[in-house]
Amino acid sequence: MNRYVSLTFVILVILTISLTVPHSFLPLGVDGQTINNTDNNNALNVMDLVNSNTFTSNVQVQNESVDYFDNTYGYLVYPTISSIDNNKSSSSNNNTFPAIIMIHENKGLNDNIKNMANLLAKEGYVVLAVDLFNGEVTTNQTRASELSQSIRDNPDVAISNLQGAVKYLTSLPNVNPDKIASLGWCFGGQQSLQLALNSEDHPLSATVIYYGRLVTELETLSKIKWPVLGIFGENDESIPIETVEQFEDALTKNGITNQIYIFKGVGHAFANPSGDNYAPNETKNAWQKTLIFLNKYLR
Repeated sequence: MNRYVSLTFVILVILTISLTVPHSFLPLGVDGQTINNTDNNNALNVMDLVNSNTFTSNVQVQNESVDYFDNTYGYLVYPTISSIDNNKSSSSNNNTFPAIIMIHENKGLNDNIKNMANLLAKEGYVVLAVDLFNGEVTTNQTRASELSQSIRDNPDVAISNLQGAVKYLTSLPNVNPDKIASLGWCFGGQQSLQLALNSEDHPLSATVIYYGRLVTELETLSKIKWPVLGIFGENDESIPIETVEQFEDALTKNGITNQIYIFKGVGHAFANPSGDNYAPNETKNAWQKTLIFLNKYLR
């Protein structure tokens, strides 16, 4: 009798989840499989951002694990042509899409980053979430700091990786090679800027930086020839407002189109659902600004 009651309870829980969470919004894993969410905040963050998307929810996406650079595997997700063609807001041009290189935080290419890649793909982009940590994912802050510091000590390793990601995207038949951008959070935000500073061979169309470490030298930043979006927190002790203002000023003096936003009352990594500084309302606001920016400069 107890076994029967337990089984009934499990079935009821599964049915409840199925009815309350639209299947098309569940985060996808490699080859279309659902990712197992162990972080409730992450799941809620995804659902909040789904509701704030500007594109239609009926866009279908496909995904796969791809070797994009020297036996380095990233997470590639892209919209299907048929679901875009059925949408009046189609962004396809001769069956190609603009593309985004998405760069993870110091925890590695985890489920949260893959979830964000899924959401962006549903907006009509081919998204390649890269891996700068050789497949390692961690929840330990000490190990995360070690991994990110190893890249900062050897910046050419990450730059080569990211340049390889650009080259890989340009080779795909469903990508418009003239419309490629980068987007990263925290450690990934810094790497998004570093890619922008090292893209002479293949200029980008846009750069998005979420509270990444900045470069403020006028001459160095003059290498960027495309628009930059910066998202920062007022109470970020890692990226002081003074540094953000110097960055903005240098971009402007170089004639680089830029949109720099400093969100009041929030700290570093406020858009990370697994962190203590997570601010859901500001995250939705920043995501909307990101979508508008990408739509303006990649379509």
